[in-house]
Amino acid sequence: MATIGKKRKEALGKLDKNKAYSLEEASALVKEISTTKFDASVDVAVRLGVDPRKANQMVRGVVTLPHGTGKEVKVLALVSADKEQEAKDAGADYVGLDEYIEKIKGGWTDVDVIVTMPSVMGKIGPLGRVLGPRGLMPNPKTGTVTMDIGKAVSEVKAGKIDFKVDRYGIVHASVGKVSFEKDKIRENAEELIKTLIRMKPSAAKGTYIKSISLSSTMSPGVAVDAKSI
Repeated sequence: MATIGKKRKEALGKLDKNKAYSLEEASALVKEISTTKFDASVDVAVRLGVDPRKANQMVRGVVTLPHGTGKEVKVLALVSADKEQEAKDAGADYVGLDEYIEKIKGGWTDVDVIVTMPSVMGKIGPLGRVLGPRGLMPNPKTGTVTMDIGKAVSEVKAGKIDFKVDRYGIVHASVGKVSFEKDKIRENAEELIKTLIRMKPSAAKGTYIKSISLSSTMSPGVAVDAKSI
């Protein structure tokens, strides 16, 4: 049987597994129970009362976190020559088209987000087998296929994230770092959850927000009382 380390035992001692905390309490607690030596990510998991197998109950969208994610997001802009400078000025890490398409065909995916234009999606479509499983395929619904390249790159750099309910009805998203102040963690998580509430499908019946959990990398999950949002 695996033994529980001293630090994890101390962390578990601060957590009441039978209690659902307010989002404010959970944001403070997740900082206390994080025992990693690195600046761990803080993640939210929201279980929704939807059936993702039905198209009219799919929940997918974007949200701009008021305090960003704390991560340095690497952005690739796949654009025509006339849009390259716009992408560079907005802070894109990689800018180009054909040369990066060839690199991706060869297996290169060392980016977090890809932004592109409608006019070049025909070239990018065949890359779906590489980009799709990694969640990198540009999509108009998430604002990553647009003519306003500069705005799209700037928003991603500023903390815009996309989310999608998984096959179990859960939305997972990173909402900051343990080094963030507790209020910044709370405000980021609150923005995501309120966005999910606004996106409730009309076909979803019964309880929509079934459970919310806040955790950091390798920490126990802290149950959040949905009524506190």
